[in-house]
Amino acid sequence: MKFGIFYEHQLPRPWEDASEYRLLQDALEQVELADRLGFDVVWEVEHHFLEEYSHSSAPEVFLGACSQRTKDIRLGHGIIQTAPGYNHPARTAERVATLDLVSGGRVEFGSGESGSEAELGGFLVDPATKRDAWLEGLQVALRCMTETPFTGVDGRFVQMPPRNVVPKPMQRPHPPLWVACSRRDTILLAAEKGIGALTFAFIDPEEATKWVADYEQTLAERCVPVGLAVNPTIACVTQMMCHPDERVALDRGLEGGNFFGYSLGHYYVFGQHRPGSTDVWSEYVDRRGEQGYSPEIETALRQERLGAKLAAGDRTGLRGATGTPGQVREYLERFEQAGVDQVIFVLQAGRNHHEHICESLELFGTEVLPAFKERDEDQVRAKGARLAPAIDAAMERRASEPGPPRLPPDYSFPALPRRWADETGSEEMRGWLEHFADAQAKGIRDEGLGILGG
Repeated sequence: MKFGIFYEHQLPRPWEDASEYRLLQDALEQVELADRLGFDVVWEVEHHFLEEYSHSSAPEVFLGACSQRTKDIRLGHGIIQTAPGYNHPARTAERVATLDLVSGGRVEFGSGESGSEAELGGFLVDPATKRDAWLEGLQVALRCMTETPFTGVDGRFVQMPPRNVVPKPMQRPHPPLWVACSRRDTILLAAEKGIGALTFAFIDPEEATKWVADYEQTLAERCVPVGLAVNPTIACVTQMMCHPDERVALDRGLEGGNFFGYSLGHYYVFGQHRPGSTDVWSEYVDRRGEQGYSPEIETALRQERLGAKLAAGDRTGLRGATGTPGQVREYLERFEQAGVDQVIFVLQAGRNHHEHICESLELFGTEVLPAFKERDEDQVRAKGARLAPAIDAAMERRASEPGPPRLPPDYSFPALPRRWADETGSEEMRGWLEHFADAQAKGIRDEGLGILGG
């Protein structure tokens, strides 16, 4: 089983002038450390306008910075919002391909549709059609990455004439594909499309067993891949904080994990937000106080409850991968037994401290990670052999689907001055353009024609 770290870039109020700078610099240091320790993937989300919950609106920039400060860790878009209202598919293809090239082929291409009014309303994306828009945007982006040239699209959400979209990614035919999943129906959709499932539901390992079985059954029965390769993998997200003392781990990790859930609910379920002024952290603190919640008491109760549950033989989780190395190892082994391919840790949440995050990464990387790494290669090989017939059948089903439109015969497009000359029939302008082309070929700068460049 592989391991990743996940970033929303949470930043509870109040803010100082340098708060966002420090947030990103700390995250880059954490990613460098994770790379040195042998973590497999850093995942970066794309969100917009979600103050405090997520200051991660340009993941391609952050991951580009990571690519130059690391050697081995893979760079996961978790996810790109591929509905054309957020990102034009050609721009998605260009950014993913460029990141793949500058990183030496380390990109994981996750996509998703978003479900917050802040984003849907901000970009005027219709909630009723957002899934269709996600799929069309993803399909067109993949065509832009893999066709030479892209032969054009006249779709419901995007229209674009033929163009050769460059650069192309280093990984061929394209980087591994993933989709964000929070419910069983999205897991099945991922399997139907031959895409890896990034599950953000914070499920227990025992529940993951059922999700893995449903995914693999759907893959075998009705997968028609959206891309040119199948990525039959499942990743689960969980909060994490590791320390030799269980109580310290709980003290350091629970409050941030709770704020992660509260701020998510604020934007997606129950909140009323005033841009630029709503203080989500203060509302969180006030509301938990009204409910009689104390972080110190909760730490003690969680510790007591877990001990009682384990004594009674109950292995269900209470706090994710938060605890001692031994407790974290036992929890993750249950995911491994469930057939999960990757567990992704949320450490940067709420007001969790940079130093505590780094200590946790270091402890996990030295005391827990090595044993999982030793087993991973054999497990990947065995799963590949087991699913090979299903993947072959899926690719055959894809081959029977209609292909992209043909490139029109002798298709080309003129430069704008050439178009003006053709449309007006001006022989004088055509001669002028030929003169300009000859001059450029000879390396002669004709100042009288400089206006053509704008």
